[in-house]
Amino acid sequence: MYIPTFDDVKAAHERIRSHVHRTPVLTSTFFNTMTGADLYFKCENFQKAGAFKVRGASNAVFGLCADKAKYGVASHSSGNHALSLSYAAGRRGIDVTVVMPRTAPDAKKDAVRGYGGMVLECEPSTAAREAMLKDVVDETGADFVHPYNDHRVIAGQGTCSLELNEEVGPLDAVVAPIGGGGMISGTCLTMSNISPHTKIYAAEPENADDVYRSLREGRIVEDDAPQTIADGLKVSMRPRTWHFVSNHVADVLLVSEDEIARAMYLVWQRMKIVIEPSSAVAMAAVIRNRDIFNGKRVGVIFTGGNVDLTKLPWMQGLGLEKSAGE
Repeated sequence: MYIPTFDDVKAAHERIRSHVHRTPVLTSTFFNTMTGADLYFKCENFQKAGAFKVRGASNAVFGLCADKAKYGVASHSSGNHALSLSYAAGRRGIDVTVVMPRTAPDAKKDAVRGYGGMVLECEPSTAAREAMLKDVVDETGADFVHPYNDHRVIAGQGTCSLELNEEVGPLDAVVAPIGGGGMISGTCLTMSNISPHTKIYAAEPENADDVYRSLREGRIVEDDAPQTIADGLKVSMRPRTWHFVSNHVADVLLVSEDEIARAMYLVWQRMKIVIEPSSAVAMAAVIRNRDIFNGKRVGVIFTGGNVDLTKLPWMQGLGLEKSAGE
């Protein structure tokens, strides 16, 4: 099992430079006052395809040799990796097939098709995704670009925190959401090399707390089909991401569904930007754990902004009550 190095991150940064945005870093007096921290928001919601995952997907797609690329690429995803892989494959002019759970937001399925990707729907479980994907790869010979357990993807995701550090300088902490762990792994890989004192915190829904349990049990704990509004965080870690999480993550910070929805609502209201529930998990974790971050310089990664506008959390009665201490 190849574990990517910081040299891989630097190579990825050069490879994908013309295919992705260097996303802005925003600040918010409102959230600084609320948390007592100096917060720096890396806004991957403004990224190509609307999510950070285009970094890893582009690194994988544009790193393929011509002989492999002619068979196309394939993967499984609840949404943002599917969008990102379809975007990258479209730019290279190769085929892409993505297995998506039938419960994935229609907006994300439609966007995949809009980028030219073929969507195959499956039952909403990791086992179902992987079984259907295996059939696709066996039949087509496509290169499997795993959403996160892929050294090319992890190296690509590491370019996000590389840019953040270049923009604002050394940070006391970085907080990012975690599902399978691709963003967190890339963040750990980069920050451990360029700013080793920076603490990395993973933010996770209470309803999908397999990473929290994994760290405490010292092994990968899987949760096959958790129920959370943070649809991008429903998958479990794999060996490569577990390597980085177990060695570099300071702690996993849990948040409730109401806290996720409330944080999302406040970001939309106060910062006037669109983030999705998975992104809001990081903001919710900082609000809930103000004692950890008070007085610190903290990077918060907004991982994406792909939202089904017909199913916003506050339409479902979530997140309308003020958080404690707000």
